[in-house]
Amino acid sequence: MNDYKEKILKICNASSKNTLMETLQIEYIDVGEDFLVAKMPVNSRVHQPDGVLHGGASVALAESVGSTASYIFLDGQKVFVRGIEIAANHVKSVREGDVFARATIVHKGRTTQLWEIKITDVEGHLISICKLTTISLPRK
Repeated sequence: MNDYKEKILKICNASSKNTLMETLQIEYIDVGEDFLVAKMPVNSRVHQPDGVLHGGASVALAESVGSTASYIFLDGQKVFVRGIEIAANHVKSVREGDVFARATIVHKGRTTQLWEIKITDVEGHLISICKLTTISLPRK
């Protein structure tokens, strides 16, 4: 991994300390020019009562990776980013292993951004697909 990627991923993972992302064990693992990837283990911490990945945990993963991507691609030192809308379609269940969320920018406006987040299992099967709208506002 090159130094730039390593530096960005280190910043992303450090920002998770003492947050929901740490509770859910979300780890940022890859970044490129227009995407960010995170992984989350599927275990009892994120299960529904019947032992499958909870849709709310999937949405939390999607919003986390999308919002963090906005932060790094929009210069989080100058703006703060908030998710303002998220929609999710869950297409497959998973009981164990890891899931991976890849946030890719669809629209990068000055104020609002649109992200597509695909959540897949270790074999690459689509688990959920999400659309996240973020807003960036200047820091004062």
